[in-house]
Amino acid sequence: MTNKKVLLTLIVLLAAGLIIAGCGGGGGENTAKGGNEDQIVIKLHHDLNEGTPQDLGAQKFKEIVEEKTDGKVKIDIYPANQLGDDVEVVNMLQTGAVEAALIPTAKISGYAPELQLPDLPFLFPTKEACYKVLDSEIGMELLAGLEEIGIKGTAFWESGFKQFTANSPLHAPADFKGLKMRVMESPVIIEQFKALGSNPLPISFAETYNALQQGVVDGQENPLISIVNMKLYEVQDHMTLSNHAYLGYAFLFSKSFYDGLPEDIQKILADATMECAHYERQLTADKEEELIQTIKDSGTEVYTLTDADKEVFAEATKAVHKKFENEIGKEILEKTYKMIEEME
Repeated sequence: MTNKKVLLTLIVLLAAGLIIAGCGGGGGENTAKGGNEDQIVIKLHHDLNEGTPQDLGAQKFKEIVEEKTDGKVKIDIYPANQLGDDVEVVNMLQTGAVEAALIPTAKISGYAPELQLPDLPFLFPTKEACYKVLDSEIGMELLAGLEEIGIKGTAFWESGFKQFTANSPLHAPADFKGLKMRVMESPVIIEQFKALGSNPLPISFAETYNALQQGVVDGQENPLISIVNMKLYEVQDHMTLSNHAYLGYAFLFSKSFYDGLPEDIQKILADATMECAHYERQLTADKEEELIQTIKDSGTEVYTLTDADKEVFAEATKAVHKKFENEIGKEILEKTYKMIEEME
């Protein structure tokens, strides 16, 4: 081979090497760039601010998973809807653009109607009853329906029981008559407020403060953490501690992503979501008295429903349970009622 041919061959080989290097080594979209090529990177979405129990729970999840996988899995947390709102992120989970997310059950009930169960009014008498149901086979059955749309659910986290706020006292169902109430885009929640005689208006969470301030709506429902985090008490004169329904969050993975993981990593992830659910729930409970005091200190009047009050409300909203029993599933609902009764 002549010197000219040798030189030409070397140039071709060098060019081919550069092309291969440029095209290879990425290891897929969810692998680390520029570092450990075998590291699995999980983008984790949630909708609350940094420092909230949900965010601290996500931080704990990151710590546990990264430690138990010896750094093979890396968790990147995106709080406060940084990747998009909850509905947008559900679509990203389906396509695999986002690997994991905490999504309110009400916002995914359109994909799996059985997930409307936690929002049924006055279903759970205590948080213990709620946890008993959601952490059981019933809870896993509720999540199973999401697999048909490419989403894997592993556990339930929370913002907690929801409370009513308004610019007038809400001590009885009659107090809701004619009020415009902000709600999530959820059929069961809309029907709950209709049963109370009010006019439910779906408005995004981010726009709720302005809607209350401008008088577009008279009141709303949310857990304490959201009422304080969004400073809704600044534009509401009254709050009723009603514990009337539960705002649960489902811990979700992109199914295509999850199914592609080794079984040992799948187990670490699933176990960590449940372990951190207990941790996040305790953080939420620990902050409740502080949150209530913050609301009281603002000048908002706080009223607590008595057991007798709750019985009146439960009777007024009983028809909502019946209306959604077929969507949720009669069998699931009956098993839920039975489990709750056995705890009393």
